[in-house]
Amino acid sequence: MAVRGPQLPIGTQVVVRVAGPDDQGGTAQRGATGRVAGLTADGRYTVRLVDGRETVAGRDQLSLRTAYQDEALGLEQPDGDRLVREHTIYAAVVGSRAFGLDTEESDTDTRGVYVAPTEAFWSLAKPPAHVDGPEPEWFSWEVERFCELALKSNPNLLEVLHSPLVVRQTPLGEELLELRRSFLSQLAYQTYSGYVLSQFKKLETDFRRDGTPKWKHVMHLIRLLLSARELLLEATLKVDVGRDRERLLMVKRGELPWTEVERWRLALHRELDEALRRTVLPATPDVAAVDNWLRSVRRRSLGGA
Repeated sequence: MAVRGPQLPIGTQVVVRVAGPDDQGGTAQRGATGRVAGLTADGRYTVRLVDGRETVAGRDQLSLRTAYQDEALGLEQPDGDRLVREHTIYAAVVGSRAFGLDTEESDTDTRGVYVAPTEAFWSLAKPPAHVDGPEPEWFSWEVERFCELALKSNPNLLEVLHSPLVVRQTPLGEELLELRRSFLSQLAYQTYSGYVLSQFKKLETDFRRDGTPKWKHVMHLIRLLLSARELLLEATLKVDVGRDRERLLMVKRGELPWTEVERWRLALHRELDEALRRTVLPATPDVAAVDNWLRSVRRRSLGGA
């Protein structure tokens, strides 16, 4: 029996949905709680129950503990795919195609923002903060979560707002784009630089162990530093990599030695420090402007307005 969907990691808390035999000649009752202890050769899970017994069950016979509790309450969860299809206010292509780094093998990654109806938040079953799908390579955030992350200068979300490849835009989406500068601040220095630094530490471990890092990831980390430098110096986010395209693609193909890539990264970190000293970006984003807009969106979505 094959495992369907994402594999459950070892240690995941689960609930047995269907009674079955345990390893001590007894029965693991429906509703028994345990943790995933391993994966059998036929694709099922070994579950260690709270009293130490073990049972084996297929993925369709297990629920995540929190999901099981929601099921027990009988709450019908909002349809995330429907929210994306019917309430998306803005969506754009991101990733390599937006960066100008695409090749024939590149996927088309689309990211969007949807507005869940205000009345949906009055239920115990809240709308999802994000939805993966319904189309392949399409991921969306509910507008409140999007604003929260973008105000913290999350690169993924800022790039959504500045992508040149817009695929859907409603009047509310136009309003969101008009707020783009409100999200920009010196917090970008910490988020971009800090993320790259932490990721390079992991890549260095891979390099020492395997002799080669994941070059595509290395390329995108360098790209983030280039983008952050431009953002701090020009107070605007340019998604397309422009003249750095060929050198970045050389990194992706593993054609630059690790030592040269490391020198480039360290030089960019120094340039980022200098850009922070000279930047005209505000220390913090315009939270009030974004919050006022979000409140107006909630008011206008009442009653399907």
